[in-house]
Amino acid sequence: MSAPISASASAAPAASVNASGRRQILVTSALPYANGQIHIGHLVEYIQTDIWVRTLRMHGHEVYYVGADDTHGTPIMLRAEKEGTTPKQLIERVWKEHKRDFDSFGISFDNYYSTDTEENRVLCNMIYDALQQAGLIEARDIEQAYDPVKEMFLPDRFIKGECPKCGAKDQYGDNCEVCGSTYQPTELINPYSVVSGATPIRKTSTHYFFKLSDPRCEEFLRGWVSGLVQSEATNKMREWLGNKGEAKLADWDISRDAPYFGFEIPSAPGKYFYVWVDAPVGYYASFRNLADRIGLTFDDWVKPDSKAEQYHFIGKDILYFHTLFWPAMLEFSGHRTPTNVFAHGFLTVDGAKMSKSRGTFITAQNVIDTGLNPEWLRYYFAAKLNSTMEDIDLNLDDFQARVNSDLVGKYVNIASRAAGFLIKRFDDRVKDSVMQHPLLVQLRAAIPHIAAYYESREYGRALRTTMELADAVNAYVDTAKPWDQAKDPANGVALHETCSVSLEAFRLLSLAIKPVMPKLIEAVEAFLGIAPLTWADAAKPLSSANPINAYKHLTTRVDPKQIEALLAANRESLQPEAAAPAKAAVKPVAKKEDDSDVISIDDFAKVDLRIAKIVDCKAVEGSDKLLQLTLDIGEDNTRNVFSGIKSAYQPQDLIGKLTVMVANLAPRKMKFGMSEGMVLAASAANEKAEPGLYILEPNNGAKPGMRVK
Repeated sequence: MSAPISASASAAPAASVNASGRRQILVTSALPYANGQIHIGHLVEYIQTDIWVRTLRMHGHEVYYVGADDTHGTPIMLRAEKEGTTPKQLIERVWKEHKRDFDSFGISFDNYYSTDTEENRVLCNMIYDALQQAGLIEARDIEQAYDPVKEMFLPDRFIKGECPKCGAKDQYGDNCEVCGSTYQPTELINPYSVVSGATPIRKTSTHYFFKLSDPRCEEFLRGWVSGLVQSEATNKMREWLGNKGEAKLADWDISRDAPYFGFEIPSAPGKYFYVWVDAPVGYYASFRNLADRIGLTFDDWVKPDSKAEQYHFIGKDILYFHTLFWPAMLEFSGHRTPTNVFAHGFLTVDGAKMSKSRGTFITAQNVIDTGLNPEWLRYYFAAKLNSTMEDIDLNLDDFQARVNSDLVGKYVNIASRAAGFLIKRFDDRVKDSVMQHPLLVQLRAAIPHIAAYYESREYGRALRTTMELADAVNAYVDTAKPWDQAKDPANGVALHETCSVSLEAFRLLSLAIKPVMPKLIEAVEAFLGIAPLTWADAAKPLSSANPINAYKHLTTRVDPKQIEALLAANRESLQPEAAAPAKAAVKPVAKKEDDSDVISIDDFAKVDLRIAKIVDCKAVEGSDKLLQLTLDIGEDNTRNVFSGIKSAYQPQDLIGKLTVMVANLAPRKMKFGMSEGMVLAASAANEKAEPGLYILEPNNGAKPGMRVK
């Protein structure tokens, strides 16, 4: 696969490929805040990044993956105060916990560091000085929210209220998690301090701003956005930029007042860099620390003329910071800008937000403590991930079924069926003459495509292709029946061929899933007696010169009791949540008589409505009400839905029609099979008085998979 297209001539230098085709690539994930545990929602991003990094390393490229704990800010200061410790002691303890969790899930950082380091202080000062010399820093007196009880200025995230744009309640002071709007904390409606519950007052203070509204920044960002590979990110950024000359970009307040845990701004006593300044600079600080340790020239990777590539994996909620502020800071401080930024969606569990009360707010450590194999979760997330910013769901029933079916039933089963015969009958050695069997040729031809899917972040497609190949291998074994061949000594040649083809196929399938399950594949490599697999090894089959080793069980099935224990552990380990801060100074909003029937926009936003095409429909035997619908919603696979509309429709009349379905409804096990969503239909309020049932039919211009908003 060729090197990715750079963002723009000025924003991202072309990928460097030397004579051997080896690229230089720097990769980061967003920095976890040192104020809490790593949970499975965090792990979506780190697993996504790690798979991509491992894919590129398997091509032989020079890839460095760095991260760090985000350690500064008021929350750290307040938590340390509450625990009776110092901020430095707190962040040191949390760093060890985070590193333990990342190691457990196979996240292969080349360096995992901290933002509270001398390297970061020096880089922050250097970038600030460069921006100041460029005329992009300005001091202004501003009115700021101040907690009169706690006697401190309040950071954006320590003020909550109603969004000034959509009215959603309990939104933070910098952006709305419901409608995505950004605003100033003073714009919140009915604000309150998260620290004390008091209504903030306004107080004047001198702050320092990065002038993002400067025409130079706007011109640069308009060019830089053209290189983003995700259309959703490009569209969102263009929305933020607006039309040329509209001056939609607001200047960015990059300072905070004491008391504050962070880096003091040079020549501005009592003023500190806002955490969103030193956090992204922390990417470079972590790489600087690595470069100094292993002998890299740091400037060769970060200066404007660098030929290296630079990629950031982030959640879609922090796209604003990574596609506006961060590239502009780099551009005008004399550094190269990111080649690309890859954003992902959020994680739900069983179709809903992670919940402490339901035990689905699952921490990384609880997964380990319960005895679940972390690589099972790596596999499941990878099977759901693609290159878009769509949310993904961890359905615990589906998780158990998919791991047991794919990894044990399809993949590992191949090795267990063949290894014993090879060891007992054929001196642990494969038959060289069968290594060009048509099935093996098919698998080898698929490997470059699978590698390309991984590099384009289409992990689900990579694994679907791999499991389709596993099905073909199992079909070959089922046809050959080695267990029957072994009964007659006259079938020795055929048995040797079957086992040899099966094990080489298993090696190729192992290569295909190595970026996802590196620890499992280490055990496979040891079993087969081969060196660590790379993509180039697809063309290097097993050889009789190297005997295989005794087969040992490679993985187990997911036990339903493990899932039950995981949910119980998370429920039991959580302390009752602290009561919400009193809002004595906030006037209660008068409740209308019909408010019980009103939902907020964030309630509606949870429902994923999609256009669906009914590609097949049939009556359900044994049911007077149900029809079984096969629906195309623009995914690689169709959805199966049971719907109680049999009284209104004949199956053949529905085939080919468009309708609307709820696509993120948790799959439901029914007597007749699994229902993977729900189609929408209309009926009268009193169905007995006004009989009739009508599925919703959108305009014919709609296409399967389109969202209904």
